[in-house]
Amino acid sequence: MSVTLTPVLTAKWDRPDSFTLDGYGEYEAARKALGMEPDAVIQAVKDSGLRGRGGAGFPTGMKWGFIPQGDGKPHYLVVNADESEPGTCKDIPLMMANPHALIEGVIITSYAIRANHAFIYVRGEVLHVIRRVQAAVREAYEKGYLGADILGSGYDLELVVHSGAGAYICGEETALLDSLEGYRGQPRLKPPFPAVAGLYASPTVVNNVESIASVPSIIGNGADWFAGMGTEKSKGFGIFSLSGHVTRPGQYEAPLGITLRELLSMAGGIRAGHRIKFWTPGGSSTPIFTDEHLDVPLDFEAVGAKGSMLGTRALQIFDETTCVVRTVLRWTEFYAHESCGKCTPCREGTYWLKQVLKRLEAGQGTEDDLATITDIADNILGRSFCALGDGATSPIHSSVKYFRDEYLKHFEIGGCPFDPKKSTLWGEQ
Repeated sequence: MSVTLTPVLTAKWDRPDSFTLDGYGEYEAARKALGMEPDAVIQAVKDSGLRGRGGAGFPTGMKWGFIPQGDGKPHYLVVNADESEPGTCKDIPLMMANPHALIEGVIITSYAIRANHAFIYVRGEVLHVIRRVQAAVREAYEKGYLGADILGSGYDLELVVHSGAGAYICGEETALLDSLEGYRGQPRLKPPFPAVAGLYASPTVVNNVESIASVPSIIGNGADWFAGMGTEKSKGFGIFSLSGHVTRPGQYEAPLGITLRELLSMAGGIRAGHRIKFWTPGGSSTPIFTDEHLDVPLDFEAVGAKGSMLGTRALQIFDETTCVVRTVLRWTEFYAHESCGKCTPCREGTYWLKQVLKRLEAGQGTEDDLATITDIADNILGRSFCALGDGATSPIHSSVKYFRDEYLKHFEIGGCPFDPKKSTLWGEQ
C-alpha cells in the first residue's frame, strides 16, 4: 500500500471557519438523501461496507436495517460522543473542527431509519466542544436543515445536544441510553437490543460520531467510492490517532489497512534517539502490540488475527524508556475507578488487579502474583455485564505475554528498573 492520506473528514480542519456553515458547505448529501427512498439510503451504506468507527466494527448499514418498520413506535437516533477511553481522541477534535459533517450525517441517518428525533450525547467535561456543536445545530436550524419540512422534503427532525456527566461507562450504548433517560448510567441486560427496545423502550440506533460523520461523503460520492478504499472486509478510511513518544502526534486520516510503520513515516517516527517498545492499536482496552507488529495492516481482520483489536484506532506509542508495569497499572487504576459497580467480576476484579499491580510495580511482588493477575483477568473476561470489564483485562494478558521478564525484574531488584534512583535502566544492565 502506498503511504497516502485520504483527508475527507479532516480535509478542512486547517480552515479558520471549518466549524461554520460557510466553511462546510450546503448539505448537498442531505439534499440528495432526502430525494431517495429511506431503504435506498440504508442499502447505499450497506454497499459501502462502512463498519462502526466506535470500536466494535459492526456493519453500520446492517445495524440500521435492524430497526423494525411499521411498528407504530417512534424511532430514535443517538450519537455516542462520550469519548473517554485513555488514548482515544478522534471524535472530540472532529466535533470541534467539523461539527456540520456530524449534523448532516444525523439528518441522513435519521431519515433512513424513519426517526424524527435525534440526540448527540457529548461527554460533559468537554464544554468547549458542547458549545461548538450547539452553535452548529443552531446554524442548521436557522438554515432550514433541521426542524420542520427540511429542505421542502416534508421530513421533520428535531436534534438535541445532551451533556453527559463524565462517566466512562456511558460510552457503553445501553448505559448511555439510561443516562439519557435521566437514570444512573449502567448497562442493560441484552436482549432486548436497542434496535428493538432502546431509548424510551422504542427502536433506537446508537452510532459513534465518526460513523455518522462518514455517511454524507458516502451518499455524496457513492458507495463504490468509499468501498474502493481500505481492504476487502474493512472498507473505507478512518482517523488514526497517534499519541505518545512520536515526533508529530496527531490525527492521520488514511485507508484502513495502513500499517503503523507507514503512519510513523508520516509522523516523523519515534522521538529522536529512541525506539518503539510497545503500542496500542485501538486504545487502552485493546491488547498491546510490540515492535514486531509494525507491519500488521490496521484493519479489523488483520489486527484480530494477531491477537488484538482495531478498536478506535487510538495508537498510543511508547518507547524503551517506558515501564510496562507502571503503564498497565495506570490503565487499571482508570478501569477500577470507572467501573459502574453493577457486576461483581468487574467491580471486584479491577480493584484487586489494581492492588496486586501496585505491589508488583513497587518491586514487592512474587512470580505467583503474575499467575494471580492473569487468573483474576480470566475471571473477568466474558463474565462481566458489559465490555468495560473485558477491556480492562486486555493490557493484563498482553503485557504478561510480551513482557513477563520485565515483571520479574521488578521484584528481583526490589523496585522499578526504570526508576531514576536506580543506577541504570534494566536494558542497560
